[in-house]
Amino acid sequence: MTEVSSLTGRLLVATPALADPHFARAVVLLLDHDGQGSLGVVLNRPTPVDVADILDDWARYAGAPPVVFQGGPVQLDSALGVAVVPGGEGPPGWRRVHGAIGLVDLETPPETLGAALGSLRIFAGYAGWGPGQLEDELTEGAWYVVESEPGDVSSPAPERLWRDVLRRQRGELAMIATYPDDPSLN
Repeated sequence: MTEVSSLTGRLLVATPALADPHFARAVVLLLDHDGQGSLGVVLNRPTPVDVADILDDWARYAGAPPVVFQGGPVQLDSALGVAVVPGGEGPPGWRRVHGAIGLVDLETPPETLGAALGSLRIFAGYAGWGPGQLEDELTEGAWYVVESEPGDVSSPAPERLWRDVLRRQRGELAMIATYPDDPSLN
């Protein structure tokens, strides 16, 4: 079996050619990537559902906009919390994924973690790939792989995140940020 280089903590940015409606213009934060597969959350799919409507105790810690995000097409009835914790060790109930970004155990009492959280996003569902599936999509050119920044998790304008992430890249990727939503209108 071929060794898989971990992409955990990196962003998958959908190429303009990616036609799957679940992932068109998506920015996915990979929370886990190894030989067993990959799991991530789509950072730029806010829903109209307020966090207070499903996880009232966590609502005051949610960043703006304080809504639930659709993390992906898998298990939409489950919730994942992703938060930025600045500094060294995180509090109990938070597990570092990459840098200051980590997963929140939503079973932990919010007041235990609240003061330590720099930002929190709640995701309904996740994006998942089986062994080798993401690597195949990367080979096909469906995704750009770029470094994440803690602010990506809490972008106050998630609808601009695809363009913002591409714009901060060097060279050709920065130019792709200007790619029209519908090139047939040009």
